[in-house]
Amino acid sequence: MNIDQKTYERRWWIFGVLAISVFIVVVDNLIVNVTLPTLQQELNASTTSLQWIVDSYALVFAGLLLAGGGLGDRFGRKGALQLGLLLFGIFSAFGAFANSSTELIIWRGAMGIGAALVFPATLAIITNLFVDPIERAKAIGLWSAVSGMAVAFGPISGGLLLEHFWWGSVFLINVPIVLIAIGAGAFLIPKSRDENPHAIDYGGFVLSVIAIGAIVFTVIESPIWGWGSTKSNIGFVVGFAALVMFVKYESRRTHPLLDVRVFRNPRLSAAAASIGIAFFCLFGFVFMVTQYFQFVRGYDTLLAGIATLPFAVGAGVTAPFAARAALRWGTKRVVALGLFNMSLGIFLASFMTQESEYFGLVIISMVLMANGLSLVTSPSTDAIMGTLQRDKAGVGSAINDTGREVGGVLGVAVVGSVFVSLYSPKIAENFDKIPGFTENLPTGLLGVAEDSVGAAYQIAQQAPEALREQVQDAVSNAFLQGFATACIVASVIAMVGAVFALKYLPARPDSHQGLPNPADLQDSL
Repeated sequence: MNIDQKTYERRWWIFGVLAISVFIVVVDNLIVNVTLPTLQQELNASTTSLQWIVDSYALVFAGLLLAGGGLGDRFGRKGALQLGLLLFGIFSAFGAFANSSTELIIWRGAMGIGAALVFPATLAIITNLFVDPIERAKAIGLWSAVSGMAVAFGPISGGLLLEHFWWGSVFLINVPIVLIAIGAGAFLIPKSRDENPHAIDYGGFVLSVIAIGAIVFTVIESPIWGWGSTKSNIGFVVGFAALVMFVKYESRRTHPLLDVRVFRNPRLSAAAASIGIAFFCLFGFVFMVTQYFQFVRGYDTLLAGIATLPFAVGAGVTAPFAARAALRWGTKRVVALGLFNMSLGIFLASFMTQESEYFGLVIISMVLMANGLSLVTSPSTDAIMGTLQRDKAGVGSAINDTGREVGGVLGVAVVGSVFVSLYSPKIAENFDKIPGFTENLPTGLLGVAEDSVGAAYQIAQQAPEALREQVQDAVSNAFLQGFATACIVASVIAMVGAVFALKYLPARPDSHQGLPNPADLQDSL
């Protein structure tokens, strides 16, 4: 994209429109978390259904990101952005009026189609607008700050809406925001595309969707099927076989959906892996902590949303400086520090109980996580986008965004599955310890309590007064055991990521002695 003087002068206004677009997409990744207890009651959703309500959006989003970035490069990023916003708004409106958890899962997945067009287009346009490396780092830092603040404002805005309206309002609110972004973008955003587009790689698209879909679906359903069961094993075999086929297929194509050869560049591959690990931990933790605030601490939806505000503060303060810190001290150190901070924050969260001081252990853990997230995302995103040619910015953005979304999807799936695997048997065990309680439960209610934390708390509230406190303690104990173990799993993964970044992520763009030249890799795109 050749930038004329007028476009250059209004580049920060254009950034504002792109910021609104990416904000609404990221917010919708997380706004639904605070509605989970409400959805359990209103739509009779099980814990697995709740995972799918969260993950259906992120799964489709992740599965289509590579295609979305490629389509933007080929047909025009402005058009891809506008179409994505339109689809996102339409499907949000349908989701607002869903009558069942299955319906909501379907519309949430459809919203992911629009998001997959929007997200890579925003970063690709930013990369083409801001050609100076220092200014680009600043812009990407602000872009990451917007994403980070959306992590907190999702639950806050969701809680505020639920305080005054019905649950569908958390989706319907997207419509006016989308209309504003479409209208402003029509006048401000310049057109850009790959000057040498190639045919769409349908084979790569299908294989990538099968690989991501099969792996995530199997992770979510395995606690129900049984880990190591025939269904679980088949699901993993299909997913990983499709992944291997995707890599082999793409490596042989002249014009692939994703040129897997770019991952020979350790700066790009290690940065993408770091982003994936960071969002694995973030999404998994947010999925659990919003339920902790409402179920264990008894917060209402608004207060539960406000309780996540430290994410916005920590991410917003850190992100603008993170990319510049990487320029000064090296990407390796900053990203590794970010993952270490996330690991420490999640580990501290594993000690949270019903009595934990909010302005103590709770807030410290969240600020560390948000700070760590920004230290990872801004430098890693800049490393990925700086590795590829500007006319391939859509694909570069899609690599970055796919790492975020696949990491997030797997985070909810794995962390949720670890939780369910521990919570379900523990709640049954705890109920059995209460004299006469299990025997007097109506048929089927124990199974409902094992399947849904929200249902278990409702059973506790309706228990005989003499047993009510014991039953509530039994549910909280089961929840906290699953929560603590899930946090430890995520903490270990973040720490492994920190070690990985220190070992494999080059500090500077030119610190890859003995490895393929990025320029040579770019020529192969």
